[in-house]
Amino acid sequence: MPIVRIELLQGRTPKVKNELIARVTDAVVTTLGVDPDQVRVLLYELPPEHWAVGGQTKATQKAAFAQQQHEVVE
Repeated sequence: MPIVRIELLQGRTPKVKNELIARVTDAVVTTLGVDPDQVRVLLYELPPEHWAVGGQTKATQKAAFAQQQHEVVE
């Protein structure tokens, strides 16, 4: 029973997540030759405050980007 774990930032619609699950399942079925009902796909959604890149959370990066955009407009 293949298990695929995907970690992603919160904010995507149920439609997008369902499409992701379907496509990942199809890829596993095709690649490993298993039945779709054997495939498990686990989505772990994290808030931007819990996801960091380069020592800064995504929330901090988003706020900094918004501030830069605001300064450019002024």
